[in-house]
Amino acid sequence: MVRTVKVALVSDIHGNAVAFDAVLDDISDHEVDAIVCLGDVATLGPEPSAVLDRLRRLGCLCVRGNHDDYLLQPDLVDDHSESPDIREAINWARDQLTGPDLDQVAGFVDRANVELDGTVLTVFHGCPDSNTVDLLATTPPEDLDLLLSETGALLAGGHTHLQMVRQHRGKLLVNPGSVGLPFVERVAGRPPTLMAGIAEYAIVEVDAGRVGVSLRRVPVSLAAVSAAVHASQNPFGPALLAAWAGP
Repeated sequence: MVRTVKVALVSDIHGNAVAFDAVLDDISDHEVDAIVCLGDVATLGPEPSAVLDRLRRLGCLCVRGNHDDYLLQPDLVDDHSESPDIREAINWARDQLTGPDLDQVAGFVDRANVELDGTVLTVFHGCPDSNTVDLLATTPPEDLDLLLSETGALLAGGHTHLQMVRQHRGKLLVNPGSVGLPFVERVAGRPPTLMAGIAEYAIVEVDAGRVGVSLRRVPVSLAAVSAAVHASQNPFGPALLAAWAGP
């Protein structure tokens, strides 16, 4: 008998240990064989070190997102964001981390192939060759042809904070959404709208060539998130409180 292989995909935790704990608790109910993190783990939220500690204890494969790069190479922030609030929040997160924490982030991989019962799942953050490129439900097929040209039939990436399963010319593209900052929508030119009290992730399972994808959302205690923000000196805290707990 061929064993079904299940992998949980988590992405864009963004220093929100409360939301990450809620996701890990839900994952524990589903008997997954592995967890894979698709990047952007420690910036913006109130508990960057705690999130890295959880990932370290899990010992899971981690892909390096653009915000992980910002921790290691501060000058990159100016290339991708004009917001002084974002820059200040990233600098604050870096100051909370130890040398071993930063070494842990430096050990994240650009992309990887994960074998699931004979089927290869290619994992990355933005797209296979960049952690700053968006792959969206609205990305033109011609653009996907170029971005996914060197990959197999099963792929997973994060970065957009929007859950998605998209079929493109036979390839299946999965985005687990965001653990720490899930978006309601993404609109160019203004800050995104966030879903309060929700954390997102996905489960991919393969059994003898049969592939299943489950996009999951779990409740998160707004009171616990608010307490974590208040307990930190995160300069992005007021914006997080407004986004998660309302005015």
